[in-house]
Amino acid sequence: MRQAGRHFLQIPGPTNVPDRILRAMDMPTMDHRSPAFGLLGKRVLDGAKSIFKCAGPVFIYPASGTGAWEAALVNTLSPGDHVLMYETGHFASLWKAMAVRLGLDPEFVQGDWRAGLDAAAIEARLRDDKAHSIKAVCVVHNETSTGCTSRIDEIRKAIDAAGHPALLMVDTISSLGSIDFRHDEWGVDVTVGGSQKGLMLPPGLSFNAVSEKALRASKNAKLTRSFWSWDEMATANEKGYFPYTPATNLLYGLAEAIDMMHEEGLDNVFARHARHSEATRRAVHAWNLEVFCKNPRQFSNSLTAVLMPEGQSADGFRRVVAETFDMSLGNGLSKIADKVFRIGHLGDFNDLMLAGTLSGVEMGLDVAGIPHKKGGAAAALSYLAEDASEKRNRRSEAA
Repeated sequence: MRQAGRHFLQIPGPTNVPDRILRAMDMPTMDHRSPAFGLLGKRVLDGAKSIFKCAGPVFIYPASGTGAWEAALVNTLSPGDHVLMYETGHFASLWKAMAVRLGLDPEFVQGDWRAGLDAAAIEARLRDDKAHSIKAVCVVHNETSTGCTSRIDEIRKAIDAAGHPALLMVDTISSLGSIDFRHDEWGVDVTVGGSQKGLMLPPGLSFNAVSEKALRASKNAKLTRSFWSWDEMATANEKGYFPYTPATNLLYGLAEAIDMMHEEGLDNVFARHARHSEATRRAVHAWNLEVFCKNPRQFSNSLTAVLMPEGQSADGFRRVVAETFDMSLGNGLSKIADKVFRIGHLGDFNDLMLAGTLSGVEMGLDVAGIPHKKGGAAAALSYLAEDASEKRNRRSEAA
């Protein structure tokens, strides 16, 4: 039976695609060897640098973020290379599994999934590696499965303090365009990104932002690569083209997304995500439920994972919300399957959309019979209204 109104897609990606981007992609298929395409290619290749905050190249693939993971590894490493990884959650674990399949030798620092990276642990391990056998440190900036965000600047400081030459590779798939990230300033060698979250696009584009050090490493890397090869991409990208057929209409959308983010201002984009994250946590606390991430300094601004009360099914709750209120919430993955639900509050998202989301969660808790206190949505709205009032007053005083 048809349900009236829009579907609330509140998973932590793919996110809602704004109408302006949908209209930008609604174009006839372009000749990807034409002069006009070269202009579009240069526009997005140069524009992407401003989002990653880098001066070096950003390679764009017609692939999911998983493809960008593979591109990062195969362009810089050789069979049997030792890489250091950190278990922050489901996606860090998947990246480690890929490293195994590619013939690398990953060492996994164990974590409990309820916190982000421990820079001190990484520094200690690198100090122990006197022979510098570790060739890369591969970490996740924002762990989508848990709602924990790690401090990449502290990881760079840890690597430098250890005096270690390892490459630093960072997954920003659920943080790029939502949480401040600084590729050059933080000394990242390969940043991995995807189109379907903070960039507000459909799935289908992935990214590698690459340092000079990583480009040098690629000259001697021995892992087999063809589709993912940076050197072929770099040659074609110089004039705005690609070595194979690109996702042309998604690139129209990417150009529009970059424009939209700069029109709002990147700092304003990040502040908006931080506000919505804080409002969501206030709702969770008022419901007398538990935010899954334990370290307040590592709370994610992209999503909030909520731990269900003992004996309650997160998937059962999500099913009630979907069937009753036509809203999709994120599920728990692998180790925390059926134990958490995830509220996505990233991408093209505003206060009223968050109000609807949290109201749907609160009504769902009632309908599903989940033990909780009322008033979570009201707590969030009170915070948002107070914050909006303060901003309005500051603008009036400035005028």
